[in-house]
Amino acid sequence: MKKRVGLILLLFSVFLVPAHPDPVVAKDEKDREYYETRGDIVWEVPTDKKVIALTFDDGPDPTYTPQIAELLKQYHARATFFVVGSRVHSFPEVARLLASEQHELANHTYTHPDMRRISPGKLAQEVEKTQETIYEVTGTKPLLFRPPGGYYSESIVNIAKRAGALVIMWSWHQDTRDWSDPGVKKIVNKVLKNARNGDIVLFHDYGGNRKQTVQALKEILPELQNRGYQFVTVSELMNHYGTKKVGKN
Repeated sequence: MKKRVGLILLLFSVFLVPAHPDPVVAKDEKDREYYETRGDIVWEVPTDKKVIALTFDDGPDPTYTPQIAELLKQYHARATFFVVGSRVHSFPEVARLLASEQHELANHTYTHPDMRRISPGKLAQEVEKTQETIYEVTGTKPLLFRPPGGYYSESIVNIAKRAGALVIMWSWHQDTRDWSDPGVKKIVNKVLKNARNGDIVLFHDYGGNRKQTVQALKEILPELQNRGYQFVTVSELMNHYGTKKVGKN
């Protein structure tokens, strides 16, 4: 009888032990210097040239993305749009508009998942599906990947590399936090007061009402142009002004 009770308790304890899924991709102990030195992740491109890369996350959006594209056109500006694959699927005409105006479309996963919870296998699927979707819609395969939330790790770097993409973040002094609707003036001041050669600036063209972003760009673009800045894509910034070449992972 004692053996039977012991066996039952053992089986019960096994079912109580939580399952251990694949480790999440965001866990890592290495810092920015490690990845930046290796050229595995880019935050900005040191250069003495007056160039700056404007980037927009989470779109495309049928309302705000075309408005942003129209403003960029007025100032002969090219930008990089880190798009969500499911939204490219839903709004292919907006993605094609960006591509036709020579903006760069880059990978920002398929569903914008929580990087603190997703497994490496699931992230790899998200990245690959987005690569395929962007290619099907625009005919161009992305060379860059930006993980949602700015999380980075060895696993994320390797998943991006296997998909043929380089991980791109943004200049820490150029996070506009426009997603939080901080006010047009705060967005404008964040960019203009901190503008440096080779910056990668973070905006969003989806994720809520992006009117503040649009209004801020109406002030940011002419002022930076007056200061002599040229607006380039991230790939152009790296290939023409940096030492790291896109596609040479």
